[in-house]
Amino acid sequence: MVRGISALVLLLLVWTTDDPSVPATLRVLTYNIHHGEGTDGRFDLSRTAGLITTAEPDLVALQEVDQGTDRAGGVDQVAELARLTSLHAAFGKAMDYGGGAYGVAVLSRWPLSRVETHPLPGATDSETRVALTVSVKAGERGPVLQFTSTHLDQGRDQGSRLEQAMSLNRLLVGDNDRAAILAGDMNARRDTDVMTILEGLWTNASASDSSPMSVDERPRLRGDYVLCRPMDEWRVVESRVIDERVASDHRPVLVVLEWTGIRK
Repeated sequence: MVRGISALVLLLLVWTTDDPSVPATLRVLTYNIHHGEGTDGRFDLSRTAGLITTAEPDLVALQEVDQGTDRAGGVDQVAELARLTSLHAAFGKAMDYGGGAYGVAVLSRWPLSRVETHPLPGATDSETRVALTVSVKAGERGPVLQFTSTHLDQGRDQGSRLEQAMSLNRLLVGDNDRAAILAGDMNARRDTDVMTILEGLWTNASASDSSPMSVDERPRLRGDYVLCRPMDEWRVVESRVIDERVASDHRPVLVVLEWTGIRK
């Protein structure tokens, strides 16, 4: 019995060590929740929250999120998902909609700081698009990183998406080389110019089958991705599409990353 207790203590010490040589592992989920409405026509945030919780993410990028809209019954979906998942949350408003607001959101296991919503360029007759960026200290062994949730234009003409991709690179990369993760619905297949622009400065950590993401398998221009940088300081441990086809018209993408860089 004493030997068993000693082994348990040793295991706990390994898991709780602050040794910088021990890599930090990060679970990142991106999910277009279709304002909480499933393919069965039901608004059910508890279903959405259950799916998120089951994935055990550290960071979550959400798209198509309503805040107090008529169609969502006046519910502040970000606050409700934060309550149901016990995660910290922030909302990035893209536009006024239906008596409330519509945009993107972030959920995090850790407290958020420097919450900023950046408008993205686009055609005047298209929905406004934004990038919600937060700073977060990723646990004891992880870096202070920049985490961004975004949702690019869905029009047939990719001109706005190209502008938005270039804008994201300017906004999020610049001259710094800090740890960063960009996740969201890029509305672009992997072989498009939009993804070429992003992948010029980011590592695409998403599973190769993460685009297109439509649940009915029709070839739609949809793609949900998790990208990270600096390119040489992250290792992709796992990347998969969660096969849930009812809670939204998109499926969630889960990526597990290992931080191999120097803590800052």
